[in-house]
Amino acid sequence: MENFTEKKLDHLESVENSAPQNLTPEPKKKNEFKELLKFALIAVPIVLLIRTYIIGPFVVSGASMDSTFLNGQYLIVDELSYHFNAPKRGEVVIFKYPLDTKRFYIKRVVGLPGETVNIEGGAVTVTGPEYPRGHLLKEPYIDSANKKSDSMSMRLGDDEYFLMGDNRAESSDSRIWGPVKRDLMIGRPLVRLFPFTKVNTFPGRYIE
Repeated sequence: MENFTEKKLDHLESVENSAPQNLTPEPKKKNEFKELLKFALIAVPIVLLIRTYIIGPFVVSGASMDSTFLNGQYLIVDELSYHFNAPKRGEVVIFKYPLDTKRFYIKRVVGLPGETVNIEGGAVTVTGPEYPRGHLLKEPYIDSANKKSDSMSMRLGDDEYFLMGDNRAESSDSRIWGPVKRDLMIGRPLVRLFPFTKVNTFPGRYIE
């Protein structure tokens, strides 16, 4: 321990003694620029990584999810969870539109892989491994003014989901263009940031 201390002190002393001869303080602005450059080199890749694979901003466009999500509302989307967990019934999801994968839609998960979705007079019943005798969905997220008395039936494949907008009367969804495969799922709303009076986490989420 004594030898280490002596060597450390000798080193510090030699640097101190040589400083007036060999070390010239860098200009303050140059130091600030270097620190800013270092910060940018570290921060930019992290931000890009987060933006690409973890969270992303989306703005709601249209009325298909009224009144859960209104036109112009700003969402931060969790793009990580669905790499590890499957979407659940009742969750709101952002996904690539099956007929044009450059476009993004927001809808709610109604039917899960392997199930049959039956709609009679607007009421939705799902039949499958979990509900072999059928299960009528409660769907409290639908306003009475947004209901639609349509009827149809669809059997889902092993990686297909049946998605519908909460505004059933105005939504273009799986009733029209069919089921959505899991690999088209981008993520789920994590935070609603705008309007400020509606700020909350996991907006619109409903799990029975």
